[in-house]
Amino acid sequence: MPQTSTAPTESSVVITTETLEKAARLARDLHSPLWISHSGEQSSGESVARHLDAAGVLLGTVGWTRTWTKPSPGRLPLPDAGASAEDMLRMLLAYLREEDEELRSDGPLTAVDALAHIDGTEHGDTDTRSIALEVLTLLVRALTGQADAHFAPWEARLHRTHADITVILAAGARFARTYGPGAPHSGPSAD
Repeated sequence: MPQTSTAPTESSVVITTETLEKAARLARDLHSPLWISHSGEQSSGESVARHLDAAGVLLGTVGWTRTWTKPSPGRLPLPDAGASAEDMLRMLLAYLREEDEELRSDGPLTAVDALAHIDGTEHGDTDTRSIALEVLTLLVRALTGQADAHFAPWEARLHRTHADITVILAAGARFARTYGPGAPHSGPSAD
């Protein structure tokens, strides 16, 4: 059963100014610009920070889970032998609607899912979500020293806690506000 939590406890993750600076150096070495995503337009550091902040608030409200809870297998009943293609299609669509409703429930979310839930609200869009995830990945790489590390698997580790996620989301927002476009930063550029 996945670990779920509605309130952060104590975190073992420590993100220092040096960690943020290391992530900024890693950002400079990316193959594509960090602050420009799929739309081709630049997002401000503040807009990415708002997306990360809103995801943290959402997780504080609905709870955090380290892994996505998969629906129970076998809930889609087998159609009757004489069922028409139309009947089978109706059954499949009803099943998909039910699954979609479960995914949209107010239950605990992973941080990656929380970022996706913020997409399309007044707090973010697909670009800020994509950039926020990349910022979190850069922080994980700076923390672990591993060039191929990614945020989603880091989040799903057995020992990860809601407090760890709260810390890294806040650090991601701080990074975006410090190194993102429009930020009056004095450290290494992350552009």
